[in-house]
Amino acid sequence: MAHRPKRTFRQRRAHSSDSDGAEEQSSEPGAPEEQTAQGLTEEGPPSGGGRVEATARRVRGRGRGRGRGRVWASSRRSAGAATRTEGGLSVPDEEDETAHSLENKDDQSSSSNSSSSLEEEFSSVVNIPDAAFIQAARRKRELARAQNDYISLDVKHTSAIPGMKKNSGDDPESEPDDHEKRIAFTPKSQTLKQRMAEETTPRNEETSEESQEDENQDIWEQQQMRKAVKITEGRDLDLSYSSEPQTVKKFDTSISLPPVNLEIIKKQLNNRLTLLQDTHRSHLREYEKYIQDVESSKSTIQNLENSSNQALNFKFYKSMKIYVENLIDCLNEKIVSIQEIESSMHALLLKQAMTFMKRRQDELKHESTYLQQLSRRTETSTNESLAVDEKTQWILEEIESRRSRRRQARALSGNCDHQEGTSSDDELSSADMNDFQKTQDDISQDHKKIFEDVHDDFCNIQHILLKFQQWREKYPDSYYEAFISLCIPKLLNPLIRVQLIDWNPLKCDAIGLKQMPWFTSIEEFMASSMEDSKKEDSSDKKILSAVINKTIIPRLTDFVEFIWDPLSTSQTTSLITHCRVILEELSTCANEVSKGKQDLLKSVVVRMKKAIEDDVFIPLYPKSTVENKTSPHSKFQERQFWSGIKLFRNILLWNGLLPDDTLQELGLGKLLNRYLIIALLNAIPGPDVVKKCNQIAAYLPEKWFQNSAMRTSIPQLENFIQFLLRSAHKLSRSEFRDEVKEIIPILVKIKALNQAESFIEEYNLDDLKSVIKEV
Repeated sequence: MAHRPKRTFRQRRAHSSDSDGAEEQSSEPGAPEEQTAQGLTEEGPPSGGGRVEATARRVRGRGRGRGRGRVWASSRRSAGAATRTEGGLSVPDEEDETAHSLENKDDQSSSSNSSSSLEEEFSSVVNIPDAAFIQAARRKRELARAQNDYISLDVKHTSAIPGMKKNSGDDPESEPDDHEKRIAFTPKSQTLKQRMAEETTPRNEETSEESQEDENQDIWEQQQMRKAVKITEGRDLDLSYSSEPQTVKKFDTSISLPPVNLEIIKKQLNNRLTLLQDTHRSHLREYEKYIQDVESSKSTIQNLENSSNQALNFKFYKSMKIYVENLIDCLNEKIVSIQEIESSMHALLLKQAMTFMKRRQDELKHESTYLQQLSRRTETSTNESLAVDEKTQWILEEIESRRSRRRQARALSGNCDHQEGTSSDDELSSADMNDFQKTQDDISQDHKKIFEDVHDDFCNIQHILLKFQQWREKYPDSYYEAFISLCIPKLLNPLIRVQLIDWNPLKCDAIGLKQMPWFTSIEEFMASSMEDSKKEDSSDKKILSAVINKTIIPRLTDFVEFIWDPLSTSQTTSLITHCRVILEELSTCANEVSKGKQDLLKSVVVRMKKAIEDDVFIPLYPKSTVENKTSPHSKFQERQFWSGIKLFRNILLWNGLLPDDTLQELGLGKLLNRYLIIALLNAIPGPDVVKKCNQIAAYLPEKWFQNSAMRTSIPQLENFIQFLLRSAHKLSRSEFRDEVKEIIPILVKIKALNQAESFIEEYNLDDLKSVIKEV
């Protein structure tokens, strides 16, 4: 496509209608219509006057210029545009009828004063054709365009009517109706020659017409050649290829070739023959191997077809595969519900444990603060009443009401030998107890619904183990090769956790592990394994230990870390019972549970350390204050001391499970020497002090003193021994001389024999020498 050249808009001046204005207009530089207008005036009829001649020249010049530059045509042309001369008549151009020129608008606006006089003069010279003649000329031109794709340039009539269009515009009959006018929405289709003219039209209008025609002709020829080449290539590629010159490579005789020797040719042929023979032999070997493989495959197929046992084996393995896949899918679907219910139960128990712990600490804080205020008032000897806030008063009343209920319960049970402070303050109000029980029942109901839509083969541990037992009995080799003993604990883990949801190892009435259904089922499975298997080191013997290590110990560890209260003797006793079953009764599986055992015992030690630091508080008051056993200070001190004794006992109950060094560090080093001995030193020597020392010695493990050659006690008891000797010296000089006879057996029990003998010799207590001799 040729690029459309820029349109040049010429400035026109129409200040007057005289000849001077016309001559001035035609004398503008660079106007191409100047020469054209002069040429037309020579061929046309003589003008009627200078003014008419100038006007006709200007109009013809514009008309001729427009006829040559149709590529600039737009849809905006005035009715006074130039006309095209065709067949000796002045025929208006088709595009000129529907377009209005921006130039003529300017021209018309500038020459509005002289338009009427010009039309009168011009109409006397020009003959205006009628409408029928114009329509006939138009049809003739369109027919010529349709047939020859060009407009004939053969002009027979040289008469031009440059002002026809303008004058005909005044006649309303010559104008087409509105519905007959053609509106150009798109550019008109152009002929090939017109497109060539657009491409080759120079931007400079001063270029000569001869150079333009030569360039147009060259461009047109080039375009035609390119089109012809493209058509030829598209239709016949072989023809275009064959038209290319073929170059034949000629042999260069100047190049010298190496000499040809018969021996060399023979050697190369022999090498080639040897290589082919080797390749042939390798192919033969491969062929023989393939033949043997085919024969072996055929015999295997025949043996399998003839053997019915193989089909049964395949059927069994396939059924086991499907069963295990379904079991795993079932457990994967239920594991989410199991975890949610486990979390709910654990959160409920944790909330209860935190309630008890926080209440105990708050009550201890408020009671201690109240007694301190009471002591200050006593020291100042004021008779004013002690101001106590409502919260403290309410807490003190609540504490005393719970103690009264416990005293009544002990009196009804006949337990009169009880010390204040040794009872577990774990009572709940009726409302709190009902809420706790209701929530626990709801969780238990949800727990029962987990596997209510599951067949027993996929939720009953005994049925599951029976499936694997059948596999072990029928195909023991494949059973052990598949390491089923490692898979069973993982498969049973969710099912065992379901049975442990409502199991609380801190309760005294909790069911023992050995009485649980899963425990008995695994034991039976292991027993049948030892009967069937000839191997002494059967891997099925480790199933129970793996289950305990992966399922039971983690649950016990959670209870110890978050729920267990070391100050509660009942919780500690129940927990120790379950731990002994796990860690002692299953001693044959010690290697498997060693890591879990270490984690469990470590959590026990950490929890007891925390209890010593947070829950042990024994206040020290002046002796004058505590001499009165009925004073609130004395009662509070006694309760806190016996609470420490209770924790001391609970720590030493772990004897046999925790190492002796750990127990001695916790019980003797951190609790006895740091808290209990200091409280005893502040007490008044008497029967109460001897009773407390007797209680401390009674809780010490006997195995620590079983060595008969032992004459001195363990180092951590040195402070306790020195306190006993000091108390004996004071009692021997007081009215409680008989209490000395109770101190000597304490020294003997803890293997402080040298100190006991020295004291007996010093005070001539010959009747107590028999006690030492019995040891």
